[in-house]
Amino acid sequence: MAEVTKVYKQSVPAMRFIGKKYSDEDRVNGGFGAKWEECFEVGLFESIEKLVGEGIPGYEESDAYVGLMRWKEGEPFQYWIGMFVPENTPVPNGFDYVDFPKSELGVCWVYGYEQEVYELEEQCSLKLIEEGYEIRTDQFGAYWFFERYVCPRFTIPDQDGKIILDICHYI
Repeated sequence: MAEVTKVYKQSVPAMRFIGKKYSDEDRVNGGFGAKWEECFEVGLFESIEKLVGEGIPGYEESDAYVGLMRWKEGEPFQYWIGMFVPENTPVPNGFDYVDFPKSELGVCWVYGYEQEVYELEEQCSLKLIEEGYEIRTDQFGAYWFFERYVCPRFTIPDQDGKIILDICHYI
């Protein structure tokens, strides 16, 4: 079973998220794995990586692929696949975007076998609250949080075959 092995606060600069937006209707077998496969097949990340360039100053993990989520009671759930890029980066045709101000993230490292580390966003928010952090909403009362696929801790399993998925909430 996956476990949260590290919890910390990370300051990030203002950033733009560029990618593709999906909804619950886009789920296949309950998840968005098929959409991730589709994004890799069409070269979505290659297009966005060109926009990241040297990275985002002040954000070490700016080369990570991201599964960004938005949740607000009574509104449709949103799942985005893409990357954070420097603020004000021009958005290519066919892509969606969201701008985020300078913020604080509550980061949880979820350690386990790949099939175990997904869909633990609520458990991570509870762990952050337990550690004394307050999960924040945007100006419209929506929660934004994301899976951050950082290389190599996500892509190269350790000696036990386990990886680390970052789950981040705005605090």
